[in-house]
Amino acid sequence: MLPAPLTMEVRRGAIAQLGSLLADSRVATSGRVAVAVGAGQGDKITSIVAPSLGEARVFRVPDGSVDAAVTLGADLRKGAYEAVVGIGGGKTIDATKYAASLAGIPMVAVATNLSHDGICSPVASLTHDGGKGSFGVPMPLAIMVDLDFVHDAPSSLVRSGVGDVVSNLSAIEDWQLGNAERGEPIDGVACAMARTAAEAVMGRSDSIESDAFLTVLAEALILSGMSMVIAGSSRPSSGGDHEILHAVDQLFPGTSNHGELAGIGAAFCFFLREDERRLGQVAECLRAHDLPVSPADVGLSVEQFTEAVVLAPATRPGRYTILEHLRLSEAEIRDRVEDYVRTIGR
Repeated sequence: MLPAPLTMEVRRGAIAQLGSLLADSRVATSGRVAVAVGAGQGDKITSIVAPSLGEARVFRVPDGSVDAAVTLGADLRKGAYEAVVGIGGGKTIDATKYAASLAGIPMVAVATNLSHDGICSPVASLTHDGGKGSFGVPMPLAIMVDLDFVHDAPSSLVRSGVGDVVSNLSAIEDWQLGNAERGEPIDGVACAMARTAAEAVMGRSDSIESDAFLTVLAEALILSGMSMVIAGSSRPSSGGDHEILHAVDQLFPGTSNHGELAGIGAAFCFFLREDERRLGQVAECLRAHDLPVSPADVGLSVEQFTEAVVLAPATRPGRYTILEHLRLSEAEIRDRVEDYVRTIGR
Protein backbone atom coordinates (compact mmCIF):
# COMPACT_ATOMS: atom_id res chain seq x y z
CA MET A 1 0.00 0.00 0.00
CA LEU A 2 1.33 3.44 -0.90
CA PRO A 3 1.85 5.78 2.06
CA ALA A 4 -0.76 8.53 2.19
CA PRO A 5 -2.22 10.90 4.77
CA LEU A 6 -5.57 10.02 6.33
CA THR A 7 -7.06 13.14 4.80
CA MET A 8 -6.06 16.17 2.78
CA GLU A 9 -8.07 19.38 2.63
CA VAL A 10 -7.25 22.48 0.58
CA ARG A 11 -9.79 25.25 0.98
CA ARG A 12 -10.67 28.52 2.62
CA GLY A 13 -11.51 28.36 6.32
CA ALA A 14 -9.74 25.03 6.82
CA ILE A 15 -8.23 26.01 10.16
CA ALA A 16 -11.64 26.80 11.65
CA GLN A 17 -12.65 23.19 10.93
CA LEU A 18 -9.62 21.68 12.61
CA GLY A 19 -11.66 20.51 15.59
CA SER A 20 -13.74 18.18 13.45
CA LEU A 21 -10.59 16.58 12.05
CA LEU A 22 -9.14 16.05 15.51
CA ALA A 23 -12.39 14.41 16.61
CA ASP A 24 -11.46 11.54 14.28
CA SER A 25 -10.44 8.67 16.56
CA ARG A 26 -7.72 7.71 14.09
CA VAL A 27 -5.91 10.94 15.03
CA ALA A 28 -6.51 10.94 18.78
CA THR A 29 -8.69 8.65 20.88
CA SER A 30 -8.86 10.72 24.05
CA GLY A 31 -8.67 14.17 22.50
CA ARG A 32 -5.37 15.05 24.22
CA VAL A 33 -3.79 17.06 21.42
CA ALA A 34 -1.14 19.75 21.35
CA VAL A 35 -1.03 22.62 18.86
CA ALA A 36 2.22 24.23 17.72
CA VAL A 37 2.03 27.64 16.03
CA GLY A 38 4.66 29.94 14.59
CA ALA A 39 5.63 33.17 16.25
CA GLY A 40 4.31 35.44 13.49
CA GLN A 41 0.63 34.47 13.41
CA GLY A 42 0.28 32.76 16.75
CA ASP A 43 -2.42 35.01 18.23
CA LYS A 44 -4.51 35.07 15.06
CA ILE A 45 -4.36 31.31 14.62
CA THR A 46 -5.07 30.62 18.29
CA SER A 47 -8.17 32.84 18.25
CA ILE A 48 -9.55 30.86 15.29
CA VAL A 49 -8.82 27.34 16.49
CA ALA A 50 -9.39 27.79 20.24
CA PRO A 51 -13.22 27.55 20.14
CA SER A 52 -13.10 24.13 18.51
CA LEU A 53 -10.10 22.64 20.33
CA GLY A 54 -11.30 22.66 23.92
CA GLU A 55 -8.47 21.69 26.26
CA ALA A 56 -5.76 21.50 23.60
CA ARG A 57 -2.48 23.09 24.74
CA VAL A 58 -0.96 25.67 22.41
CA PHE A 59 2.83 25.89 22.11
CA ARG A 60 4.70 28.69 20.35
CA VAL A 61 7.51 27.69 17.99
CA PRO A 62 9.98 30.61 17.86
CA ASP A 63 11.86 29.50 14.74
CA GLY A 64 12.85 26.61 12.51
CA SER A 65 15.87 25.50 14.53
CA VAL A 66 16.88 22.14 15.95
CA ASP A 67 16.82 23.71 19.44
CA ALA A 68 13.20 24.85 18.99
CA ALA A 69 12.18 21.41 17.74
CA VAL A 70 13.96 19.59 20.60
CA THR A 71 12.35 21.87 23.18
CA LEU A 72 8.91 21.26 21.69
CA GLY A 73 9.58 17.52 21.57
CA ALA A 74 10.43 17.50 25.29
CA ASP A 75 7.22 19.39 26.09
CA LEU A 76 5.17 16.92 24.06
CA ARG A 77 6.69 13.95 25.88
CA LYS A 78 6.08 15.52 29.30
CA GLY A 79 2.46 16.24 28.43
CA ALA A 80 1.74 12.72 27.18
CA TYR A 81 -0.04 14.08 24.11
CA GLU A 82 -1.51 11.72 21.54
CA ALA A 83 -0.84 13.96 18.56
CA VAL A 84 0.45 17.41 17.70
CA VAL A 85 -0.85 19.86 15.10
CA GLY A 86 1.71 22.13 13.45
CA ILE A 87 0.12 25.31 12.05
CA GLY A 88 2.15 27.79 10.05
CA GLY A 89 4.76 28.05 7.33
CA GLY A 90 7.59 25.73 6.44
CA LYS A 91 9.76 26.48 9.49
CA THR A 92 6.94 25.79 11.95
CA ILE A 93 5.82 22.62 10.20
CA ASP A 94 9.38 21.29 9.92
CA ALA A 95 10.12 21.98 13.60
CA THR A 96 6.83 20.30 14.58
CA LYS A 97 7.52 17.26 12.39
CA TYR A 98 10.88 16.75 14.07
CA ALA A 99 9.42 17.34 17.55
CA ALA A 100 6.67 14.80 16.86
CA SER A 101 9.26 12.22 15.80
CA LEU A 102 11.21 12.82 19.02
CA ALA A 103 8.03 12.41 21.08
CA GLY A 104 6.92 9.34 19.12
CA ILE A 105 3.49 10.74 18.25
CA PRO A 106 1.71 11.50 14.95
CA MET A 107 1.63 15.00 13.52
CA VAL A 108 -1.04 16.89 11.57
CA ALA A 109 0.26 19.62 9.25
CA VAL A 110 -1.80 22.76 8.65
CA ALA A 111 -0.07 24.97 6.09
CA THR A 112 -0.58 28.73 5.96
CA ASN A 113 1.70 29.26 2.97
CA LEU A 114 2.95 27.20 0.03
CA SER A 115 6.66 28.01 -0.09
CA HIS A 116 7.99 24.46 -0.64
CA ASP A 117 7.14 20.75 -0.63
CA GLY A 118 7.98 20.26 3.05
CA ILE A 119 4.26 20.21 3.88
CA CYS A 120 4.16 16.46 3.36
CA SER A 121 7.77 15.42 2.92
CA PRO A 122 9.57 12.92 5.19
CA VAL A 123 12.26 15.52 5.81
CA ALA A 124 12.58 18.39 8.29
CA SER A 125 14.94 21.16 7.24
CA LEU A 126 16.23 22.84 10.40
CA THR A 127 18.94 25.32 11.28
CA HIS A 128 21.69 24.58 13.80
CA ASP A 129 25.05 25.96 14.85
CA GLY A 130 26.72 24.44 11.80
CA GLY A 131 24.22 25.89 9.33
CA LYS A 132 21.17 24.02 8.02
CA GLY A 133 20.53 20.30 7.92
CA SER A 134 17.91 17.83 6.72
CA PHE A 135 16.50 15.29 9.17
CA GLY A 136 14.40 12.24 8.34
CA VAL A 137 10.95 12.24 9.96
CA PRO A 138 7.62 10.43 9.47
CA MET A 139 5.21 12.15 7.10
CA PRO A 140 2.18 13.96 8.59
CA LEU A 141 -0.86 11.90 9.49
CA ALA A 142 -3.19 14.45 7.90
CA ILE A 143 -2.74 17.67 5.93
CA MET A 144 -4.80 20.85 5.69
CA VAL A 145 -4.10 23.99 3.67
CA ASP A 146 -6.03 27.14 4.56
CA LEU A 147 -6.30 29.30 1.45
CA ASP A 148 -7.35 32.36 3.47
CA PHE A 149 -3.95 32.36 5.16
CA VAL A 150 -2.16 31.51 1.92
CA HIS A 151 -3.67 34.59 0.25
CA ASP A 152 -2.49 36.72 3.19
CA ALA A 153 1.06 35.32 3.09
CA PRO A 154 3.82 37.29 1.33
CA SER A 155 3.47 36.61 -2.38
CA SER A 156 7.19 35.82 -2.66
CA LEU A 157 6.73 32.83 -0.33
CA VAL A 158 3.79 31.48 -2.30
CA ARG A 159 5.58 31.94 -5.63
CA SER A 160 8.53 30.10 -4.10
CA GLY A 161 6.46 26.93 -4.07
CA VAL A 162 6.24 27.11 -7.86
CA GLY A 163 10.03 27.12 -8.17
CA ASP A 164 10.39 24.21 -5.77
CA VAL A 165 7.88 21.93 -7.47
CA VAL A 166 9.09 22.76 -11.00
CA SER A 167 12.62 21.77 -9.96
CA ASN A 168 11.30 18.18 -9.70
CA LEU A 169 11.83 17.90 -13.45
CA SER A 170 15.56 18.43 -13.05
CA ALA A 171 15.76 16.12 -10.03
CA ILE A 172 14.09 13.29 -11.94
CA GLU A 173 16.59 13.67 -14.80
CA ASP A 174 19.41 13.39 -12.25
CA TRP A 175 17.89 10.28 -10.67
CA GLN A 176 17.58 8.66 -14.09
CA LEU A 177 21.19 9.62 -14.79
CA GLY A 178 22.29 7.94 -11.55
CA ASN A 179 20.37 4.84 -12.57
CA ALA A 180 21.93 4.75 -16.04
CA GLU A 181 25.51 5.53 -15.01
CA ARG A 182 25.77 3.87 -11.60
CA GLY A 183 22.95 1.36 -11.45
CA GLU A 184 21.24 3.33 -8.70
CA PRO A 185 17.77 1.88 -7.95
CA ILE A 186 14.96 4.09 -9.19
CA ASP A 187 11.26 4.06 -8.33
CA GLY A 188 8.98 4.69 -11.31
CA VAL A 189 5.96 5.53 -9.16
CA ALA A 190 7.89 8.17 -7.23
CA CYS A 191 9.18 9.65 -10.50
CA ALA A 192 5.68 9.73 -11.98
CA MET A 193 4.26 11.49 -8.94
CA ALA A 194 7.03 14.11 -8.82
CA ARG A 195 6.77 14.74 -12.57
CA THR A 196 2.97 14.96 -12.46
CA ALA A 197 3.22 17.55 -9.68
CA ALA A 198 5.58 19.73 -11.72
CA GLU A 199 3.65 19.40 -14.97
CA ALA A 200 0.36 20.25 -13.24
CA VAL A 201 1.75 23.63 -12.19
CA MET A 202 3.58 24.34 -15.46
CA GLY A 203 0.45 23.61 -17.45
CA ARG A 204 -1.62 26.38 -15.91
CA SER A 205 -2.02 29.91 -17.23
CA ASP A 206 -3.42 31.44 -14.01
CA SER A 207 -1.38 32.41 -10.96
CA ILE A 208 -1.36 32.79 -7.18
CA GLU A 209 -4.25 35.26 -7.16
CA SER A 210 -6.54 32.39 -8.12
CA ASP A 211 -7.95 29.85 -5.64
CA ALA A 212 -7.91 27.29 -8.44
CA PHE A 213 -4.17 27.77 -9.02
CA LEU A 214 -3.38 27.70 -5.30
CA THR A 215 -5.33 24.45 -4.94
CA VAL A 216 -3.31 22.85 -7.74
CA LEU A 217 -0.06 24.20 -6.29
CA ALA A 218 -0.93 22.85 -2.83
CA GLU A 219 -1.82 19.44 -4.27
CA ALA A 220 1.39 19.44 -6.33
CA LEU A 221 3.58 20.22 -3.32
CA ILE A 222 1.86 17.52 -1.29
CA LEU A 223 2.22 15.02 -4.14
CA SER A 224 5.90 15.93 -4.39
CA GLY A 225 6.33 15.23 -0.69
CA MET A 226 4.59 11.89 -1.02
CA SER A 227 6.91 10.93 -3.88
CA MET A 228 9.82 11.28 -1.46
CA VAL A 229 8.06 9.04 1.05
CA ILE A 230 7.66 6.35 -1.61
CA ALA A 231 11.26 6.74 -2.77
CA GLY A 232 12.59 6.61 0.78
CA SER A 233 14.71 9.68 0.05
CA SER A 234 14.49 13.17 -1.44
CA ARG A 235 15.73 11.84 -4.80
CA PRO A 236 12.57 12.59 -6.87
CA SER A 237 12.54 16.22 -5.75
CA SER A 238 16.17 17.10 -5.11
CA GLY A 239 19.04 16.87 -7.58
CA GLY A 240 21.78 19.16 -8.81
CA ASP A 241 19.27 22.01 -8.54
CA HIS A 242 19.03 21.56 -4.76
CA GLU A 243 22.77 20.98 -4.42
CA ILE A 244 23.25 24.45 -5.90
CA LEU A 245 20.68 26.06 -3.61
CA HIS A 246 22.23 24.45 -0.52
CA ALA A 247 25.64 25.73 -1.61
CA VAL A 248 24.24 29.24 -2.04
CA ASP A 249 22.68 29.00 1.44
CA GLN A 250 26.06 28.00 2.89
CA LEU A 251 28.19 30.55 1.07
CA PHE A 252 25.78 33.47 0.87
CA PRO A 253 23.10 33.01 3.55
CA GLY A 254 20.00 35.11 3.15
CA THR A 255 20.43 35.47 -0.63
CA SER A 256 16.94 34.25 -1.47
CA ASN A 257 14.31 31.71 -0.45
CA HIS A 258 14.33 27.96 -1.09
CA GLY A 259 12.00 27.83 -4.08
CA GLU A 260 13.53 30.76 -5.91
CA LEU A 261 16.99 29.18 -5.70
CA ALA A 262 15.60 25.76 -6.65
CA GLY A 263 14.10 27.27 -9.79
CA ILE A 264 17.36 28.92 -10.84
CA GLY A 265 19.24 25.70 -10.07
CA ALA A 266 16.86 23.65 -12.20
CA ALA A 267 17.13 26.03 -15.15
CA PHE A 268 20.93 26.01 -14.94
CA CYS A 269 21.03 22.19 -14.76
CA PHE A 270 18.89 21.93 -17.90
CA PHE A 271 21.34 24.33 -19.55
CA LEU A 272 24.20 22.01 -18.57
CA ARG A 273 22.28 19.09 -20.10
CA GLU A 274 21.89 21.13 -23.30
CA ASP A 275 18.14 20.48 -23.09
CA GLU A 276 16.87 23.62 -24.81
CA ARG A 277 13.22 22.51 -24.75
CA ARG A 278 13.07 21.97 -21.00
CA LEU A 279 15.20 25.03 -20.29
CA GLY A 280 12.74 27.14 -22.27
CA GLN A 281 9.73 25.64 -20.49
CA VAL A 282 11.20 26.08 -17.02
CA ALA A 283 12.41 29.63 -17.69
CA GLU A 284 9.03 30.58 -19.15
CA CYS A 285 7.20 29.21 -16.11
CA LEU A 286 9.51 30.96 -13.65
CA ARG A 287 9.12 34.30 -15.44
CA ALA A 288 5.35 33.89 -15.67
CA HIS A 289 5.26 33.74 -11.87
CA ASP A 290 7.74 36.59 -11.36
CA LEU A 291 10.44 34.21 -10.16
CA PRO A 292 14.18 34.79 -10.76
CA VAL A 293 15.91 32.93 -13.56
CA SER A 294 19.40 34.43 -13.61
CA PRO A 295 21.84 34.58 -10.66
CA ALA A 296 21.79 38.37 -10.99
CA ASP A 297 18.05 38.32 -10.28
CA VAL A 298 18.87 37.33 -6.68
CA GLY A 299 21.95 39.52 -6.40
CA LEU A 300 24.61 36.92 -7.21
CA SER A 301 27.51 37.72 -9.50
CA VAL A 302 28.89 35.25 -12.02
CA GLU A 303 31.81 34.66 -9.64
CA GLN A 304 29.53 33.96 -6.68
CA PHE A 305 27.27 31.60 -8.59
CA THR A 306 30.34 29.81 -9.96
CA GLU A 307 31.62 29.37 -6.40
CA ALA A 308 28.27 27.88 -5.40
CA VAL A 309 28.25 25.42 -8.32
CA VAL A 310 31.79 24.33 -7.43
CA LEU A 311 30.73 23.64 -3.83
CA ALA A 312 27.36 22.11 -4.73
CA PRO A 313 28.35 18.39 -4.99
CA ALA A 314 29.84 18.52 -1.49
CA THR A 315 26.43 19.43 -0.02
CA ARG A 316 25.04 15.98 -0.87
CA PRO A 317 27.95 13.48 -0.75
CA GLY A 318 27.19 10.34 -2.69
CA ARG A 319 24.38 11.84 -4.75
CA TYR A 320 24.95 11.58 -8.51
CA THR A 321 23.64 14.47 -10.62
CA ILE A 322 24.58 16.28 -13.80
CA LEU A 323 27.14 18.21 -11.71
CA GLU A 324 29.00 15.07 -10.65
CA HIS A 325 28.58 13.58 -14.12
CA LEU A 326 30.24 16.45 -15.98
CA ARG A 327 32.98 16.96 -13.37
CA LEU A 328 33.75 20.43 -14.68
CA SER A 329 36.73 22.41 -13.44
CA GLU A 330 36.16 25.79 -11.80
CA ALA A 331 37.21 27.57 -15.00
CA GLU A 332 34.84 25.42 -17.06
CA ILE A 333 31.99 26.11 -14.62
CA ARG A 334 32.60 29.84 -14.86
CA ASP A 335 32.44 29.61 -18.67
CA ARG A 336 29.15 27.68 -18.45
CA VAL A 337 27.69 30.20 -16.00
CA GLU A 338 28.62 33.08 -18.32
CA ASP A 339 27.07 31.22 -21.27
CA TYR A 340 23.93 30.54 -19.22
CA VAL A 341 23.56 34.19 -18.27
CA ARG A 342 23.89 35.24 -21.92
CA THR A 343 21.49 32.55 -23.10
CA ILE A 344 18.83 33.23 -20.50
CA GLY A 345 19.14 36.95 -21.16
CA ARG A 346 18.17 36.38 -24.79
